[in-house]
Amino acid sequence: MKQKLSLFLSFMALAGMSFAQKEKTCSDTRMFGIHLTTLDVTTPIVWKENSAPRGLPGLREADLGFTFSYWKELCCRNIDLSAKATLMFHDYAGVDRNDYQAKRNLIGFEIEPAVNAKLYPSTSAFNAFLTVGAGAGYYSGDFGAYVPTGVGLSANLGGMTSIMVQSQYRFTLTKDVLRDNIIHSVGIIQKIGKDKPEVVVPPAPPVADRDKDGIMDNTDKCPDQAGTAKYSGCPVPDTDNDGLDDEADKCPSLAGTSKYQGCPVPDSDGDGINDENDKCPNEKGYARYQGCGIPDTDNDGVNDEEDKCPSVAGLASNSGCPEIEKKVIEKINYAAKSIQYGTGSAKILSTSFKSLDEVVAIMKGDNTLMIDIEGHSDNVGDDAVNKRLSGERAESVKAYFISKGIAADRIQAAGFGSERPVADNKTAAGRAKNRRTEMKIRNH
Repeated sequence: MKQKLSLFLSFMALAGMSFAQKEKTCSDTRMFGIHLTTLDVTTPIVWKENSAPRGLPGLREADLGFTFSYWKELCCRNIDLSAKATLMFHDYAGVDRNDYQAKRNLIGFEIEPAVNAKLYPSTSAFNAFLTVGAGAGYYSGDFGAYVPTGVGLSANLGGMTSIMVQSQYRFTLTKDVLRDNIIHSVGIIQKIGKDKPEVVVPPAPPVADRDKDGIMDNTDKCPDQAGTAKYSGCPVPDTDNDGLDDEADKCPSLAGTSKYQGCPVPDSDGDGINDENDKCPNEKGYARYQGCGIPDTDNDGVNDEEDKCPSVAGLASNSGCPEIEKKVIEKINYAAKSIQYGTGSAKILSTSFKSLDEVVAIMKGDNTLMIDIEGHSDNVGDDAVNKRLSGERAESVKAYFISKGIAADRIQAAGFGSERPVADNKTAAGRAKNRRTEMKIRNH
C-alpha cells in the first residue's frame, strides 16, 4: 500500500513540474468523450504468479463497460486535465475470474480525475500521451480506491472530432474490494469549446536606417543591405555575377576574372582555347595540341597526322616518306617479270629464285620497305579458276619471302585474275602480257 501511494505521489509531482512550464499563449480547448471499455483482472494475477502461463485473455473473459469523459487543456506545455465517470459490469465480489458460483452481474461505478502529458499539442493530427491520476468507485456494495497509470493514442478526424484508444494499469489501494486490473478503451472525443486567440505581439518599430548606409528605410530599396544613393540604397550591381561590380567591370555582361578587370580570359588567336591554356596563343591550333598547330616532326612540309613517315623527312607526293631509289624499283620490276610457275600451277620454278633472292636482299637492307604482290591472268578459261590461281601464285611468292626471313606483316598478296589486263586479250601476245606477277615496293 505504501509503495503504491509513493508511486502516485511521484507521478503527481512530475505533473506539477509540467504545469510550471508556461507557454506564451493559452488554450481554452475543452472536450467531451464517450468510450467503450473492457476490464481485465486475470492478467495482473497471472503476471504475479511465476508458475502460471503468461498471456492476454480473450475478449469473452473481459467485462464491458462505458465511460464518459471530460478534458480541459491547460495553459502549460501539452498538458490536459481529464475527469472520467465509468459504469463497469463485473462481479467484483467473486474470489477470482474462475469463480462463477454467485452468477451475479454487478455494476461498478467509478470517478477518475487524471493528468495527461501529450507528445504534441491538441491540434496535431496524431498524438500520444501518458496518464496518471486517482480513482475511486463503488463495487458490489463496497467503496474502493486505485491509482491509474497508462498510455493513449488519438487521431484527429479533421476539425472537432477525434478517435482515442487508451490502456491503463490500475494499482489498487483497497485490496479487499478491488484487485489490480487493466482497462482498455476506445472512444470518440468531441471539442466543445474554442481556442483562445493567440496574443500577437506587434513588431518592433523599424529602425530609421537599419543598414547604416545613410539612406532612410522608407526610401531604401535594400534596407537590410548597405548601398548607395545612386542605386536607391542597394549595392552596386554585378550583372554577370563574377564578383566584380558593374562600375569596376570592363565586361559587365560577361563573367570574367579580376585579373582581366571582369572580362573573360582572352583568346588572342581565336582558336577557342584561352591564352592561359594555349601554348601557342598567337597561332591558331587545336585542343589536342594545347592550342598549337599540328606538328611536323621531320620538317618535311607534311604534318604528322598526314605524314606516314613522321620521323623521316620525305616527299608530299609519297605521303611524307622518302622517295624510293629508281634502281631499287627497276630491280623489283625485273624480278617480278622473271617469276615463272608450272603450267596451271602455283609452284614457283627454280629459275625464278635468283631474282627473288635479290628482292629479299633489298628488303633486308631497308626495314622500312614493304612489298605488294599481285597475281594476274588472261581471260582464257573460267574466270573463277583464273582468279583463284592468280591469288595462289601471289601467295606462293609471299611464302618464299617469308621463308627467307622477311616478316609477314611487310608483305601483301592478292590475285585479280583477268580483272586488270595490260594488253588486248584477243591476241596471243596480249594474253602473254596479261599472264603476269607484279611486285610494288613501298615504304608506307
